[in-house]
Amino acid sequence: MSANIAEVERRRAAAKLGGGQKRIDAQHAKGRLTARERLEVLLDEDSFEEIDMYVEHNCVDFGMDETHIPGDGVVTGSGTINGRLVYVFSQDFTVFGGSLSERHAQKICKVMDAAMKVGAPVIGLNDSGGARIQEGVASLGGYAEVFQRNVLASGVVPQLSLIMGPCAGGAVYSPSMTDFIFMVEDSSYMFVTGPDVVKTVTNEVVTQEELGGASTHTVKSGVADLACENDIVALLRARDFMDFLPSSNREDVPERPSSDPWDRMEDSLDTIIPANANQPYDMHEVIRKTVDEGDFFEIQPKHAANIICGFGRVEGRTVGIVANQPLVLAGVLDINSSKKAARFVRFCDAFNIPILTFVDVPGFLPGTAQEHNGIIKHGAKLLFAYAEATVPKITVITRKAYGGAYDVMASKHLRGDLNYAWPTAEIAVMGAKGAVEIIFRQDRDDPDKIAQKTKEYEDRFANPFVAASKGFIDEVIMPHSTRRRIALGLRKLRNKALENPWKKHDNIPL
Repeated sequence: MSANIAEVERRRAAAKLGGGQKRIDAQHAKGRLTARERLEVLLDEDSFEEIDMYVEHNCVDFGMDETHIPGDGVVTGSGTINGRLVYVFSQDFTVFGGSLSERHAQKICKVMDAAMKVGAPVIGLNDSGGARIQEGVASLGGYAEVFQRNVLASGVVPQLSLIMGPCAGGAVYSPSMTDFIFMVEDSSYMFVTGPDVVKTVTNEVVTQEELGGASTHTVKSGVADLACENDIVALLRARDFMDFLPSSNREDVPERPSSDPWDRMEDSLDTIIPANANQPYDMHEVIRKTVDEGDFFEIQPKHAANIICGFGRVEGRTVGIVANQPLVLAGVLDINSSKKAARFVRFCDAFNIPILTFVDVPGFLPGTAQEHNGIIKHGAKLLFAYAEATVPKITVITRKAYGGAYDVMASKHLRGDLNYAWPTAEIAVMGAKGAVEIIFRQDRDDPDKIAQKTKEYEDRFANPFVAASKGFIDEVIMPHSTRRRIALGLRKLRNKALENPWKKHDNIPL
């Protein structure tokens, strides 16, 4: 018996050593943690239960049958984050560069299948050189098996990808189909083809960082949601983030005790809107003064910053927040902001997270670049997402809500449950100056008359009361009472029941 126990201990030690101490030291020299060290930071202490520790590859080509390392380059299993079950896989770069083999893929698929059965999130820690070339099409088949499970799990359990190192070729498609992607600055990369191939095909000279680094994907492309300064920050941020999400689409949002009074008045909001309609203010301040303890987890803060998306809590329960940001492009809707917000709204709807929308939008961004790149189709994504959503929807119009952008931003017409406006709200087809120049174009050479008509238009329409008189606004509320109104509204809507007509699936304008 003692010999058997000793053999178990020997095999466990071999598996935990991965590719060996030399490769572990190389990983540390790059400022990166090992696969197992990352799981120790991510999960609650002593909660990780590993499966498939002894799995080895089945490749016999190119001398691979002479090298077998237990675990085959990925650590898989389950654990808890603040007491809640999650399933995890962590690719081990010290073993064959973290490359994906057929057996490696089978391990990942097994934890994804288990997560789907019990209704628990899946967190993938990606650090891989891509498909294991020695296995040829078998490794490609392994990727496709993972992709299929990403699709089946979408909208059923939350999926989070942490890119902790290189992620290239087919390896990028699994993270791209998960719900959220966190990257590590100066350490992680995502690209379909690397710099060498790019140079060969297009003659462009580009670094890994420029092509697919964290700053590229969190600022320009919008592929990733958060850039973190190192492995530990990324893992700790992931722990905080998972606290906002339900475990599956069958469970309610998590609830955290809060000492922040639900009816807290915030008098400073009464003066946050500038007297000059063209002067910006920071919508982050409105959000933080509305949610519990000012705790707001923003998604894609540097991409399409003219719209803000993220999670907060009201009375301890998670809400998804979408808000126009007047500080950036006056809060206008454009292609990138429409796509960013549409995907966020659809995530919230899939996981029964109420949506709170703060509106200050002058319209859609004009210009040939926007039109030629498809603003019509992309803007329709946000419209479609809000119209399709059946979760509780509360909207607060703080200032401008002009034109089609008024409709798109969770208006009453898109089945908004509670639509509030501050006294400073202006709900109209367009701004007074533009409207008057169209309506009274015959008088455009008479500046006094145009000024008079502009004043008349402002007095008539630059307020929330025309919309309120038609029932499009449920109540004109004082800004200081915004949190109280939202808290009461969310209580009322907790048992909301609304179903869309039966369909196999919709056909969102992609």
